[in-house]
Amino acid sequence: MTYLLILLALIACMAAIDAKYRLFVFASPLPAALALLGGTAMFLLWDVIAIDFGIFLHRDSALMTGLMLGDQLPLEEVFFLFFLCYNAMILFTGAMTLKVRRAARSHRSAPVTNLEERS
Repeated sequence: MTYLLILLALIACMAAIDAKYRLFVFASPLPAALALLGGTAMFLLWDVIAIDFGIFLHRDSALMTGLMLGDQLPLEEVFFLFFLCYNAMILFTGAMTLKVRRAARSHRSAPVTNLEERS
């Protein structure tokens, strides 16, 4: 149960950052929700395929709920994959926002040149 609570706390922290700076979900809710759900679903499919091939195996842990969504697929995996997608999008949109702000700031502070002096 501890792992699930940690994942939920981390998702809440990402949502707080997102809300403060309007980076992803709080900037465009519907497209962001579709991207998050699609990304999480893709990674879940990947997990199911890997489980089927015997690549991913679940090991019991006292830190987990013990609830399984399928053979070798614990409940916490869904929340981890959602967090992974959300974290990636916050990092990407945050980096793009920072880049745009820095470019705007450097453009404002650039010296204005008189075009007539260059002729």
